[in-house]
Amino acid sequence: MTTGVSDISSLNSQYITALYEDAVFVAREQNLMTRLVRVFNDQAGDQTRSLSTYPSVTPVAVGETDDFSAPTVFGKTNLSTLTPAEYISQVLLTDRRLATDPQNARQDAALEMGQAFATQIDQALLQDFASLTGGTVGASGSTMTWAYFFAGVSYMRDLAIPKPWYCVLDPWQWHDLGVAAAVASTVTNAPQFQDAVMRQWYVGTVAGVDVFVSGNVYKSGNDAYGAFFNPNALALDIRRDLRLEPERDASKRAWELNMTALYAHGVWRPAFGVQVISDAAAGG
Repeated sequence: MTTGVSDISSLNSQYITALYEDAVFVAREQNLMTRLVRVFNDQAGDQTRSLSTYPSVTPVAVGETDDFSAPTVFGKTNLSTLTPAEYISQVLLTDRRLATDPQNARQDAALEMGQAFATQIDQALLQDFASLTGGTVGASGSTMTWAYFFAGVSYMRDLAIPKPWYCVLDPWQWHDLGVAAAVASTVTNAPQFQDAVMRQWYVGTVAGVDVFVSGNVYKSGNDAYGAFFNPNALALDIRRDLRLEPERDASKRAWELNMTALYAHGVWRPAFGVQVISDAAAGG
């Protein structure tokens, strides 16, 4: 508790440590996408990280005495690059507020700073759905349907994308699936799933795909960009984890709290994901 704290040393040893621990806990607990994508945490400084691929080799028919002279040049081609950036959030808490705030400013600051970073990281990874190149189902302004969903599954199978497969949708995309007139006929062989969708707003595994719903899914206007993907389709590259640095501003009689992180994000294997585009206007 911060109420009653009256000296800098006790604030620094008790208040700052607790705030940092609480903020980091919230950031990790509130983030969906870090559990679904590839995460690098070797803290490789500030340089870019690149993924290179080799070309495919295709056997061809030759005659008995043919001297084959068209070899595959087995060189590397850059597929994707992750470029780190530094992010910061700042909170200013005055001595008078810390001493008198009945809502506990320490706890509130930890919650907000942790949620701010969790949301920023989650939204950044979800915006990367728009850069997936494995295919696109749906269209701007259209209603999300089970036909879209199973088309996404078909893309993943047809492209031989390895499992596990994840699907992340906007709540209103999932809403359209839940109220679709065709849901009963579509899943007659899976009555438990049908009951869950219609009665419990269940999100689970459908046709071998683990389905998640997030309000942080990227929107352009009323269109939401969900996706089907393998974890290697996207990457989070943590170069420096969350860091909290308090700074005393004596002239303001206040503490300045600076939380920073250095990381990169983006597509890693862009062909390992399929975009799902549909209308996601509230109340649809």
